[in-house]
Amino acid sequence: MQRYFAHIAYNGKPYHGWQIQPNAASVQETIETALSTWLQEKIAITGCGRTDTGVHASSYYFHFETAKELAEEQAVFKLNGLTPESIAFFDVRKVPEAFHARFDARKRTYHYFIHTRKDPFLNDRSFYFRKPLDVDKMNEAAELLKAVKDFSSFCKSGSQTGTNLCDVTEAVWKQTKPYELRFTIAADRFLRNMVRAVVGTLIEVGKGQVKPEEIVQIAAAKDRGAAGYSVPAHGLFLADIQYEKHEEYLGEWQNQ
Repeated sequence: MQRYFAHIAYNGKPYHGWQIQPNAASVQETIETALSTWLQEKIAITGCGRTDTGVHASSYYFHFETAKELAEEQAVFKLNGLTPESIAFFDVRKVPEAFHARFDARKRTYHYFIHTRKDPFLNDRSFYFRKPLDVDKMNEAAELLKAVKDFSSFCKSGSQTGTNLCDVTEAVWKQTKPYELRFTIAADRFLRNMVRAVVGTLIEVGKGQVKPEEIVQIAAAKDRGAAGYSVPAHGLFLADIQYEKHEEYLGEWQNQ
């Protein structure tokens, strides 16, 4: 069997998340159906992580195995033809059998987009928030997240994870346009709903309802009720996955 690694992007609006689930469309099932149709064999794929309902990915990786030898350029052409417009294939290439799209990932980066002026062209990919926000205060609070280790306060209630510890290495807001904001957060791992809860809490800071330094007490509470609300999914993008292993195979992808 040959192992292949694929680089894609997808618009999460039509899907109930990445992972296959009964009676609901998922990104994983859509891709597996396309691969199985093309290769005429049952194909299962392993993604670099899960995204929730409505969350997008501007850069996503998965691996799969097949007995067939694939022409990589032809694979991209075929799979783009077999998948809907909401999914785009950028590259497919052979990798060593030991390479794992999920377990070999060492850093994940998410972006969350907010626009503060009504814009019909941003509605599906950015959260429209009408009130003014103090971005400097939001960045003060965001910087403190890098010292937090336990993110239980920002994890969806009832989530079953072995640990709620995460190592956040970047958390910053940037004014990309006069009425548009982008939040970037990078960590070794993320909990379910974590980014959306973090953003909701930072918005409370930006509104002046929470002081920047209070983010430390909110995290220390280890209580989802202590943090802010979860912002809508459509403003969230999985933006980058970094791999330390097999740099010769993936390095050029990660620098694009």
